[in-house]
Amino acid sequence: MTHIGFVGAGAATAAAAYVLDSTTDATVTVLEKSRGVCGRAATRRRDGIRYDYGANYVKADDERVVALITEELDTDGLVDVTEPIYVFDADGTVSEGRDADEHKWSYEEGLTQIAKRLFARTDATVHTETRVETIAREDERWTATDTDGERWGPFDVLCLNPPAPQTAALLADAEWDDPFRADLTAAVDDVDYRTIWTGILHYPFELDRPYYALVNTDKDHAVGWIAREECKDGHVPDGESLLVVQANHEWSVEHYDAAPEDNVTALAEMTADIIGDERLRDPDWTDWQGWRYAQPETGVPSGLVQSAEDYDLYCLGDWVAGEARLHAALRNGLDTGERLAHRL
Repeated sequence: MTHIGFVGAGAATAAAAYVLDSTTDATVTVLEKSRGVCGRAATRRRDGIRYDYGANYVKADDERVVALITEELDTDGLVDVTEPIYVFDADGTVSEGRDADEHKWSYEEGLTQIAKRLFARTDATVHTETRVETIAREDERWTATDTDGERWGPFDVLCLNPPAPQTAALLADAEWDDPFRADLTAAVDDVDYRTIWTGILHYPFELDRPYYALVNTDKDHAVGWIAREECKDGHVPDGESLLVVQANHEWSVEHYDAAPEDNVTALAEMTADIIGDERLRDPDWTDWQGWRYAQPETGVPSGLVQSAEDYDLYCLGDWVAGEARLHAALRNGLDTGERLAHRL
């Protein structure tokens, strides 16, 4: 029986495992460094509130992904945000923007449901809080060793799902004696990323606005995105508001290691100015997350990724798809799973 190992339990891994389970008899082992699944499509819970603090929703930009979410997986609790996305400029001036008819899907339980529901349809074994430190190839098989020194495998196929910089680090330190490794490592390491520092702002009152979110289209404001989680059914109780505020790349890099409370305060003040409500300067509770590798700005050459597959090594994720969108990661996972199943 073929044994396939995945490093990282992001959306692409979940989609690939889903395909493999239905098309092969391979066993799948997933090693994930965090306590949960779905990578940067992440959800937290607090005081009866759920909020998506990484990716905010899934767009309907891929027919295969639309079919996956609306037909193949359980649609119980599926949420489609109907309010539009408005825009604001460098001066903080808000105006109508994106089409309100565009689908923006999440779940009442949060975006992590995508990976949870995909994995639930498989026999994959997912080991969380397992950080892979090194990988090795010997006798045409792969092993992975975690930070506790535990060795996993051997795997007939190894799939790498971490962000490109972390994947490049694994490849650079890999025990893999082949000249191709250097070429692949260099190409993966060349993928540029945007850093995003995210503030979560909760208020004990309802915010009355006609939009779900605001996006800075000219990229000249320190704030890049503000989303209202109360627009998602099941996320925020009536009479309350929760804003997910993402700083732009430059501000995030500059303030990444600053005191979180100072960053949250700054984001709350800028949010109050943009939305035009002085009450927003004083949230009653806050949360935050720094995403050092939030969004790939470039992709990796497809030829090198495909050549790696000759060594039973597969790279997958939004950075392989070359688009920083959750639907792109899911589609890449589906395609990778189908391609791998075809080769087995």
